[in-house]
Amino acid sequence: MRHGKKTSKLGRKSAHRKAMFANMASSLIIHKRITTTLAKGKALRVYVEPLITKSKDDSTHSRRTVFSYLQNKEAVTELFREVSVKVADRPGGYTRVLKLGPRLGDSAEMCMIELVDYNENLLSTKEAAKAKTTRRRRGTGKKKSEDAVAAPATQTKVEEIAEEAKDVIEEVEVKADEVVEEVEDVVAEGEKPEKAEEPQEPTTDPEEIKE
Repeated sequence: MRHGKKTSKLGRKSAHRKAMFANMASSLIIHKRITTTLAKGKALRVYVEPLITKSKDDSTHSRRTVFSYLQNKEAVTELFREVSVKVADRPGGYTRVLKLGPRLGDSAEMCMIELVDYNENLLSTKEAAKAKTTRRRRGTGKKKSEDAVAAPATQTKVEEIAEEAKDVIEEVEVKADEVVEEVEDVVAEGEKPEKAEEPQEPTTDPEEIKE
């Protein structure tokens, strides 16, 4: 039984399997992507990623350790000179396995395994997506500087509006005073008493006296 055994034997003896992985890993490092079966691609990913991590420490010991696995001087040179610089900021996950569908001859599942940082199309797509995304944040120094530049113009507009408001208020007050004066005049005329009848002068006519 194979309980807990994560490695896949791929139907090969250990010597054959190690030689195959060394050859595939060297091709992946030199060409940056290769096409193989899905089972081999997943097994190769487990084999090559620790070697890429080892290449971040460029020392004689690291180079000899990686060479013991790859057995290819060109691949070791490419790994320590080019690939290690490219993946320096990536904490693991250096490879990507993309399924390609079944093979025509025997319907074996095929895949393409590639180094993530060498796929320029996907990297450019991600950069464009990041550029489009917007995040709302609280005020920053840039916004404060823009507000400081716009402050004098805003203050001038406020002063103009205040002056116009004062003029309107003065006109309203003058009209209100005129209306109040008119109302007082009308009230004063209504309160004047009616004229009393003038006393009649005594008559000296004898006929009127007789009456």
